[in-house]
Amino acid sequence: MKKPGFGEFNLGAVAGVVTGSVGGLLALGLPRAVYYGSLAQMFSLPILGVLAFLVGGVLGWFLGGQTGPRFGMRYGRLGAEILGGVLGGVIPTALILVWAWYMVRH
Repeated sequence: MKKPGFGEFNLGAVAGVVTGSVGGLLALGLPRAVYYGSLAQMFSLPILGVLAFLVGGVLGWFLGGQTGPRFGMRYGRLGAEILGGVLGGVIPTALILVWAWYMVRH
């Protein structure tokens, strides 16, 4: 079967961009809110939050667009393609979360 092109539109890419962008937005403020014990800290960095939203969305698009169709081809189901896209979008979310936790601790 044909492998997915880099950056092309598919269902995995859409799932990846949604997961990556929303996850990036929340992953930036979550360590601050936990560390300082205040929900207000979750939204204390609005400009960095928008940047994390954009970076997470772009990386989620590319990673989800590659992993989603491969899961779909392997398992032959539409739900597998969506799950692959979500897993591709979780990667930038996890990276932003680890970076934010490092910045809070140091």
